[in-house]
Amino acid sequence: QMRLEESGGGSVQAGGFLRLSCTVSGDTYSEYCMAWFRQTPGKERERVATIDSSGGTMYADSVKGRFTISQDSAKKLWLQMNNLKPEDAAIYYCAAEGPKIYFCSRDTAPRLFDYWGQGTQVTVSS
Repeated sequence: QMRLEESGGGSVQAGGFLRLSCTVSGDTYSEYCMAWFRQTPGKERERVATIDSSGGTMYADSVKGRFTISQDSAKKLWLQMNNLKPEDAAIYYCAAEGPKIYFCSRDTAPRLFDYWGQGTQVTVSS
């Protein structure tokens, strides 16, 4: 079992930055694919970035070069978001697929992720 809780959302102007965090509790010893997703009303949940237990990362094309996913020694998940654009506005969720998932797959559908946080709102004004 794992519990996820996001924080760090807020409102910024375009070009600004935010740093989201996701506190991970429960099973922090097993291997998981950790991910950040985002969702806006009427749209499907979009994968933003993933990180696996060996530190391998993947990003959506729309955020490459601007967002950085990381996980610290306490298993806390981070998403550094720089040069934010109005189209980045969404509710951001952290998610975990596992245990015993050693590598993330770009093709894994959101519904296959096993654990989700409650989400944190990011608003970007132009």
